[in-house]
Amino acid sequence: MKVTFLPLTVDAARKLGARPLLDQAVRTDRAAAECWTALLAGCHSSARRDLGPQLRRLSEATSMQVGSLWWFAEGAGHRKRVAGAQENLEEAIADGDGQEFALAFVGYDHAMASAVVCANSVQARKVGEHRA
Repeated sequence: MKVTFLPLTVDAARKLGARPLLDQAVRTDRAAAECWTALLAGCHSSARRDLGPQLRRLSEATSMQVGSLWWFAEGAGHRKRVAGAQENLEEAIADGDGQEFALAFVGYDHAMASAVVCANSVQARKVGEHRA
């Protein structure tokens, strides 16, 4: 399976065996590719409107994967980075700016993958073990 816009997120989900997250990341990647095509063609198609809900579904899938407690407590910084990156994406889509869209997606993918990896490293610690 070839992914273009979310390679880090897809890789993190695959390595963790997080099937629901992986499936949603792949769906979101497809929606991003369709949106990208619409942006490049200058179209105001449904592909541009459909990406926002897919991004929200991916955030929900990530929240389920990392756990609500981590997502809203220790992972709050990651959650805010993801939300900020998502806002940048939505602005780029609204502006019809393909270059801004591509740059924003790099930031979004990095923020999302970082959250997944960091949450997993916390969960992998043994009881009573602390950060170095």
